[in-house]
Amino acid sequence: MKVLGIDPGSRSTGWGVVTREHGRYRLLAAGAIRTSSDTPMPERLLAIHQGLVAVLVTHAPDVIAIEAIFSHKSATSALVLGQARGVALVAAAASGRPVFEYNAMTIKSSVAGSGRADKEAVGRMVAVLLGGAVEGPHDAVDAVAVAMTHHAHAHRHAAAERLAVVTAKIDLARAAARRPARSAAPAATRSAPARIAPSPPPSDEADE
Repeated sequence: MKVLGIDPGSRSTGWGVVTREHGRYRLLAAGAIRTSSDTPMPERLLAIHQGLVAVLVTHAPDVIAIEAIFSHKSATSALVLGQARGVALVAAAASGRPVFEYNAMTIKSSVAGSGRADKEAVGRMVAVLLGGAVEGPHDAVDAVAVAMTHHAHAHRHAAAERLAVVTAKIDLARAAARRPARSAAPAATRSAPARIAPSPPPSDEADE
């Protein structure tokens, strides 16, 4: 399974494509889409979107994993970061591939073994798991960590999908069992509507 990890950012959006073969991670490609703070925000967002679309076309991943953002120290920074993350989600969703989101604590614990690990610790573990350092900016390293996180949780997602399929089949079977069967009586045994015999005409003879 080829996973594209995305670490969204308004100035630098990291990406990394990782596979896992025989329990070992393999880095196929990694990089970052950089924008200038002097460029108007609409143009920066367009550059991020176009850059990710190019990565999707070039590397054709099976699954996309992106870092989720739940809080930030600055409301303004959170808004700007949310915009960058939004265009990343649009590019991912438009590709038609499954998209999964992981928060920072899950990424840190999955790669470095602790949800409180700092960036340096995560970077060191990424290098250990790959057997070598990731060439490129730190945002690319973070994106590779996101891709690794999905590989670590892929079995859980697969189990959840199987459970959902089984549950849906059980629900359909129960609904069919509760549905009353339609019974139609044979035509020959159906009772005909009652017919009322006409009254006899009055007799002209006098009663004796």
